[in-house]
Amino acid sequence: MSKHRNPQAEQMADESMVRNLRAQAEAIWPQEQSLLARYGQPSHIADIGCGSGEITSRLAARYPQAQIVGVDILESSAAYARRVHAALAPRVRFEQGDAFELKFDSGQFDLVVCRHMTQAVPEPDKVIAELNRICRPGGWVHVLSEDYGMLHMPAGAVDPDRLWHEGVVEYTRRTHTDARIGRRTWAIMNDLGLRELHVDYVVVDTLRVPRETFATIIQAWRDGYTEVLAEHSKLTLDEVRALFDQAVGAILDPRQYAVWHIPVISGRKPG
Repeated sequence: MSKHRNPQAEQMADESMVRNLRAQAEAIWPQEQSLLARYGQPSHIADIGCGSGEITSRLAARYPQAQIVGVDILESSAAYARRVHAALAPRVRFEQGDAFELKFDSGQFDLVVCRHMTQAVPEPDKVIAELNRICRPGGWVHVLSEDYGMLHMPAGAVDPDRLWHEGVVEYTRRTHTDARIGRRTWAIMNDLGLRELHVDYVVVDTLRVPRETFATIIQAWRDGYTEVLAEHSKLTLDEVRALFDQAVGAILDPRQYAVWHIPVISGRKPG
């Protein structure tokens, strides 16, 4: 995958992303795993954009009979996942690969999972088409598709809404990606002909998720993305830092409420 197709390569390879994916898994998986009941008992699963393998390993625990492959564009991420989850081999393997041109046969997998990736790539419709291609007829495609218009934290000295709308959305616009892809993913999957489409929401908030876990997600974003957000938006470096700190402070304040709604779109391939 070229730099054009992976504009966040540097951020995805940063150690802050490992922290982020771990915290996101802890926050999201307890709710998300209940959505998997509709998929039956898949015997072959692909996790595309697997990162550090946090969810690949959870899928392995959920489906102990399944053969699972995790794919990530970064060899460093695939290597990390191989090392950390070595006990799961050979049933679970991790490979470097390009989500735009997956080296799998059409119809190879009963369940194809893609999480936290659609917002980071240009032309996400082409990636979702690849997910659909490698899914067998009658199988399921499961896409957790972020939308940065769905984060809500109370304002204080500064308003975190500016961070998401003036910072993140503008950054992704300038890098030809879409920070609000979550609201478009149903239409993309519908246009591909997927059926039995569902849109479910994981609610990461200060009631359902430990405040420290929620705050860790935002802190990891801050550590990995502050400089590029300032570079690719009208916000200054100090403004970006202050907005991140306001969001983290609100989450950790027991008198405040904060929430991140995350769309999870799933559909069945006809056949």
